[in-house]
Amino acid sequence: MTPGITLRTLVGAAIVPHLDAIAALRIAVFRDWPYLYDGDAGYEREYLRAYADCPRSVVVLAVDGAHVVGASTGLPLAEDGAAFRAPFHARGIDPARVFYCGESVLLPAYRGRGIGHAFFDAREAHARALGGFDWTAFAAVDRADDDPRRPPGHRGHAAFWAKRGYVRQPGMTMHLHWNEVGVGETGHALTFWLRPLEVA
Repeated sequence: MTPGITLRTLVGAAIVPHLDAIAALRIAVFRDWPYLYDGDAGYEREYLRAYADCPRSVVVLAVDGAHVVGASTGLPLAEDGAAFRAPFHARGIDPARVFYCGESVLLPAYRGRGIGHAFFDAREAHARALGGFDWTAFAAVDRADDDPRRPPGHRGHAAFWAKRGYVRQPGMTMHLHWNEVGVGETGHALTFWLRPLEVA
């Protein structure tokens, strides 16, 4: 971990004072490839309220001085929306046994310093401490390899996720809508990645 960067793990309602900072990070980071998300603060506050209202949720903040420079979220999948749970029901996996890792957003200047691993470590540790979970999971947007909007030399996160033991699950896909830069509201496919949650 980079000297000067502090990680803070918050649970449930403790995230409320930080909702605006997390929303601003999501809007900034997800505007870039591959999400191309043209977000707004009002929607973000509503989305993040689900984490604030869930007593078993977790938010891990990366803080540099007084500034939140990264954030990572998670909550039991059973307490997320039906669209998130449906691919697990279809696969025969009980959503109550899955801890869902939401987004990890980190400002570009702070990447490559081990913070991404620390985000996953903290969320997986939280899931173990809660107990009752067999899996951790997240979903990533699907983009075509030949999409002309892909930045030259772009390297995705697949190798990083695989190194942590996550495996992409073809067919376990959900569809969400968001405002895309230059397009407007449109549908997107997101495929889940799974990892067994070992209990120490």
